[in-house]
Amino acid sequence: MLPVLRNILTGLPSAQTAEVFETLVESHAVRIERIVSHGQTTPVGQWYEQERAEWVLVLAGAAELLFDDGQPPRRLATGDYALIPAACRHRVAWTDPERTTVWLAIHFTADQTP
Repeated sequence: MLPVLRNILTGLPSAQTAEVFETLVESHAVRIERIVSHGQTTPVGQWYEQERAEWVLVLAGAAELLFDDGQPPRRLATGDYALIPAACRHRVAWTDPERTTVWLAIHFTADQTP
């Protein structure tokens, strides 16, 4: 098998009408995906509550994550990341409508998270 070499910031799909999720690598233990957003949010009243922990990094653009803890949304700019424990209710409250936001998301099973 040959190595795969690509640039995560090139060949971006259009996210003008909907957020785009692309699985880059997946195994029984981990899924790595690229998410491309352009002004999208999680629909009002909908929450993500995943079985696996998720580590997300904003590679380009900006976003806000809202957690079901009563606190205001947390802003993520380029280079910022969040570690979201399994079963932690969260949603995307905002993504930059003026420029494309590119996320790297790693979903994994964790024995414990900090």
